[in-house]
Amino acid sequence: MQLYQFTVLGLAAMLALSPRAAELSEEEELAMAFGDKSFVSIATGSKVPVARAASVATVITAEDIRAMGAADLDEVLETVPGLHVSRSPVLNAPIYTFRGVRGTLTNPQVLMLVNGIPQTRIYAGDRGLNWGGLPLWNVARIEVIRGPGSALYGADAYSGVISIQTKGAAEIDGTEFGARAGSFDTAGAWWLHGGRWGDVEVAGYLSLSRTDGGGRTISADAQTGLDAIFGAFGVPPVSLAPAPMNNGYKLIDAALDLTLDRWRFRTSYKRVFDLESGAGVAQALDPTGRNTGQRIDADLSWHDAALAADWDVLLRAYVSRYDESSRLTLFPAGTNLGGGFFQDGMIGAPAKWEHQARAEATAVYTGVEGHRVRLGAGYTNQDMYRLHEAKNFNPDFSPIGSGSWGDVTDVTDTVPFMRPHQRNVVHAYLQDEWAIAKDWALTAGVRHDRYSDFGATTHPRVALVWEAAYDITAKLLYGTAFRAPAFSELYLINNPTAIGNPSLSPEKMRTLEAAWSWQAAPNARLGLNLFRYQLTGLIRLDSSLVYQNQGEQTGRGVELEAEWEPNRQLRFAGHYAIQHSTDARTDRDPGLAPRQRAYLRADWQPLRSWQANAQVNWVADRKRQSGDSRPEIADYTTVDLTLRTRTGDGAWDLALSARNLFDADAREPAPYGVPYVSIPNDLPLPGRAIYVTLAYRL
Repeated sequence: MQLYQFTVLGLAAMLALSPRAAELSEEEELAMAFGDKSFVSIATGSKVPVARAASVATVITAEDIRAMGAADLDEVLETVPGLHVSRSPVLNAPIYTFRGVRGTLTNPQVLMLVNGIPQTRIYAGDRGLNWGGLPLWNVARIEVIRGPGSALYGADAYSGVISIQTKGAAEIDGTEFGARAGSFDTAGAWWLHGGRWGDVEVAGYLSLSRTDGGGRTISADAQTGLDAIFGAFGVPPVSLAPAPMNNGYKLIDAALDLTLDRWRFRTSYKRVFDLESGAGVAQALDPTGRNTGQRIDADLSWHDAALAADWDVLLRAYVSRYDESSRLTLFPAGTNLGGGFFQDGMIGAPAKWEHQARAEATAVYTGVEGHRVRLGAGYTNQDMYRLHEAKNFNPDFSPIGSGSWGDVTDVTDTVPFMRPHQRNVVHAYLQDEWAIAKDWALTAGVRHDRYSDFGATTHPRVALVWEAAYDITAKLLYGTAFRAPAFSELYLINNPTAIGNPSLSPEKMRTLEAAWSWQAAPNARLGLNLFRYQLTGLIRLDSSLVYQNQGEQTGRGVELEAEWEPNRQLRFAGHYAIQHSTDARTDRDPGLAPRQRAYLRADWQPLRSWQANAQVNWVADRKRQSGDSRPEIADYTTVDLTLRTRTGDGAWDLALSARNLFDADAREPAPYGVPYVSIPNDLPLPGRAIYVTLAYRL
């Protein structure tokens, strides 16, 4: 059945089922039932009810996070319809898969913002391999757009946008100490404080954590494949498999937030260290490999909501510094890639340093009746100003000397993997939210970005919202987006597995969506979203292992959402999503992403001081990539349970959480490769885990 047929049938069904009584406003009903969770700002930059937002959006509040017993960002993002958190074999990094759109090893298709600051690292276009997760103790709110957002946010707001807002002084309102410990040698502690220092609102945060990650066994790896090839010539096997994945890390996360009148200064520091290599950077197990990533952000803003009649103005500047370094054994001692044996293994030690700075201005004008006009402009500098590389192998993978640790050589000035590069970006956008008639609103916007390296790109979007009845809202959305080529895709050199191409153009996306929201009762809501997208100019390696714009992908799907609160003690929420994507080159599913997902959540509060939360997550119907003859990836279902109690007039908060309660053998797909598949039995997720969390508020 075609998309327009789904649209007509869904709208007709909701109109037919809707009772015509009323008369609380939608805002009043939503606020009564679902609180601030029912409003969103990410869609247009202005706070509006989710049902009337100019995008398909999801909101996760601090109360949701607390109820779910979640400690890391990935745990809550898996609850979003149409979004699945997969894993890369490289450093076990998350791959956020929106509606079937994902990368193989990296994840540049998603824009993540923390307090409006992009987390994009310019080397690979994602959040950096040395990401290490994001603790949630200081998170006030997460808003997620499924679909394009480049008309407002620019580059990489492609398949989706994740906006994270941290807690200010008002949200913290006091002092909190907490600690968490549990399975996989996991331990951590945090401190939060929010208050006033004279006229200044002050919020501070510090978190320290560690884990060994709970890596299950990898039965065979890339070295196993090499052993099979060279075993025919009498070479003994040297693979470390079977052995556990290496998923451990240590993390420091800190932030300071100061507000004085119209001024706000925020700075944050994040350092992940002793980050292990997952299934291996070369997909060969590396138990000794260690990685470090460090990020410092600072932003200063000035906001006047009444600078002049009908004008709301925001001026902002921020800087971000990021560095990462690794010391890796890509293949184990005794390996031979055809050019000779490596005594201590194939060793690499790359490092990168980058700096980003942006200045931008935004203004909102409401002086014309029925219109809210938003306009903005800005300038960004992205500078990968230093790179370093040391290794014990040549570009043809033959060993330097005997391939020992003593043969590790600094090649930064001779045969580096990349040289320093920078780009400048100028952008401007215009958006109008227009109440064109009673119950009808039209949002139209366009953004122009000009890059110093690959040129200019312009992206529009249009959203028509109709309040068809007091309890039904229908939306028709059209949007476009782009993904800027990453520096590795443009400038990689001296690498026999991939070479950059400075002539690349950005990947582009067009999406058409139809969505309905039915507030069936003050305590119940149903949602239906239909979408169709087209990706063009996908950046892929050609037969010469050079990056080219040569791919195209199309997709379509349906998302169903429901929330119901039968009484004050019990609440249910869930969703079901199905998508079908096609790679134009092969005319088959591009693989790796789930075609079907279902999620169910139940919250029960039998007593004022006790709360229970249960979650069931079903991931299904994942296809293999073209050419991969392995059996299809097994579906899996995980169950999480959290019990929480508050004592001492709410001062103490104690939670017991179980993740993957029934110890399901859940696996994420490992990518296809030739002449062998590096991780043939896919990437196992951690088994059952138990955690205890204790917090105290002063």
